[in-house]
Amino acid sequence: MENHTMQRSDVVSRNRPRPVLMIPLRRCGSHALRLRLNFNPEFYAPYPLHIVDFMPLVELYGDLRDDRAYFQLIVDVVGLQTVSLVKWPNVVFEPEEIFNAIKDGPRSVHRVLWELLFQTCAKRGARVVMDKSLDSVHYAGELMSLFDDMLFLNVVRDPRAQISSMNKAIIHDFDTLLNAMTWVKAYEACKKLADTYPERVLTIRYEDFVSSQEAVLRKICSFFGIEYFPAMLDVSRSHEARKISVMSVLWESNAKAPIPANIDKFKKALSLDEIAVIETLADEFMDYYGYEKLTTRSVVITPAMISAARKRSEANKLQAWADLKESNYHDYQLRKFRADYLRMVRERLHEARWNEGSSRVA
Repeated sequence: MENHTMQRSDVVSRNRPRPVLMIPLRRCGSHALRLRLNFNPEFYAPYPLHIVDFMPLVELYGDLRDDRAYFQLIVDVVGLQTVSLVKWPNVVFEPEEIFNAIKDGPRSVHRVLWELLFQTCAKRGARVVMDKSLDSVHYAGELMSLFDDMLFLNVVRDPRAQISSMNKAIIHDFDTLLNAMTWVKAYEACKKLADTYPERVLTIRYEDFVSSQEAVLRKICSFFGIEYFPAMLDVSRSHEARKISVMSVLWESNAKAPIPANIDKFKKALSLDEIAVIETLADEFMDYYGYEKLTTRSVVITPAMISAARKRSEANKLQAWADLKESNYHDYQLRKFRADYLRMVRERLHEARWNEGSSRVA
């Protein structure tokens, strides 16, 4: 269990960069924005660690007020960074240094992650650092208690297009209903955050970025307090964009300008029944963000539908891993390596708890 007894926030400081979290859900065009903003030397957003995948393990460390438990957590988060699909260039973290830097403040896995980000950003001479771990929107409250200057970049995308993209991504479920439910949950958290802290959240629509890149990028830069650079419009000049575009089919478009015609690509990928499911679940948000519906009927979602969707998704996910192994062995192995690392950490923590319990009984 994470320690919440320390309430002191990491107040605005000249000694660290300003933190920004991009929200609320992956497959929204987030890399396109991250890679372009990185042209400004005052800003840095490395490839995200997606700490959300680590969150189920945190309670297994026990009380983080115990220095041993907190140090082990730090070691394992540093390990997560080393098994990331895209390495952070020219960075090597020493767990002892991380521990000494943050041991006297509020203890949290988020504080560990952000210390890695702060140190990386500082070494580059930047003053604004962004984490593109969009799913962390569900931990926004804790992040704001840690950093009282935290900002949020809310990147909204048409749910039909985003869910169509999610359906093909090995990081998500392989079913429209399940991904639509995930979409709604993330957007609910994001809207609540934006309504409560409007001065901390900038909302942009991905479709507006596609149609007017410069205007949207200028708006984002102004919100972050950094300069807009015309070079941001030519992402082909980004070394990282070129690198990741050949690493995975999920990123192959990142070294090119966005294609406006792809905005409605979902119409060919989704059936009318799937579109109706999405428009039923996302109805409120489609109206709020200005997306016109294609259907008029409302779909009744039943527990049986959800159960069947989960069975389909699991079968399709197994097939997707097998297909990835054949189509892109490098991508497959890098993703498997990360998944194996998380599984290894879980097994080690469970074993340690079992041994501790056994010794107490003895």
